Amino acid sequence: MQPMPASPETVGAYLAAAGLGYALPTLRRRVAAIARAHRIAKYPIDTKHPAIRETLRGVARTHGEPARRSAALTTEEIQKLVEVCGEDPAGLRDRALLLLGFAGALRRSELVAIDVGHLRTTPNGLRLMIPRSKTDGEGAGEEIGIARGSQAETCPVRAARAWLRTAMIADGPVFRRVTQWGTVGRKRLHPDAVRQILRRRADAAGIRGSLIEPVTPHGMRAGFITTACRNGVPDEEIMAHSRHRSLTTMRSYVRRAKLSKTSPSSKLGL
Repeated sequence: MQPMPASPETVGAYLAAAGLGYALPTLRRRVAAIARAHRIAKYPIDTKHPAIRETLRGVARTHGEPARRSAALTTEEIQKLVEVCGEDPAGLRDRALLLLGFAGALRRSELVAIDVGHLRTTPNGLRLMIPRSKTDGEGAGEEIGIARGSQAETCPVRAARAWLRTAMIADGPVFRRVTQWGTVGRKRLHPDAVRQILRRRADAAGIRGSLIEPVTPHGMRAGFITTACRNGVPDEEIMAHSRHRSLTTMRSYVRRAKLSKTSPSSKLGL
């Protein structure tokens, strides 16, 4: 069979087969890519042909749009991420960013908005002032506690102090750009930098997401809530820390598959 020109029926058959594993927007992008390849090769193709159009509609009706949600990054995954962060300035920054993000159930916008003045040392760790967040419509600000970790390598308080000390940051933004030569900038990171940092560290740690549950910064928030639920923390305490106003919304962050540390089959008494 010649790859090009492809008949609408061939493209439709391909879409029908791929519809089991890919989201509808992905299939549409692939149709656009096929059309572009045909245009470059100067072959005609009708992407509005019923064989293509109706197949896409059928995929949408049969399989629907997969609900994408971030993979929960629980304590085990966070430990793996921290292990691949070195002792260089970028490594110290990334360790502090990941541990604070997880321990504080922070959104990436909240992470990069942290200033030194928002951190207050307490006997038990840190108090973090969040000036404004998604659920704080009035901008009154909310304060949460960041407890010391039981292990030095994964303690968010120690990690934050080590980064600030090494970067010689006494005021202004906590999380800043680090050049390839280890020079620390003055401006705060852009929220998308959190995604890039996490992706780079996840690749190094061998942590993989899936089509339905990709690895994203929101996974630290989902991971905190899932881990807290797994460890028996009451709903109201989790909501106070994650700043959720709705119990239903908070519980939607729980990844049921990660609630138990053991397989359900281990409880069958076999």
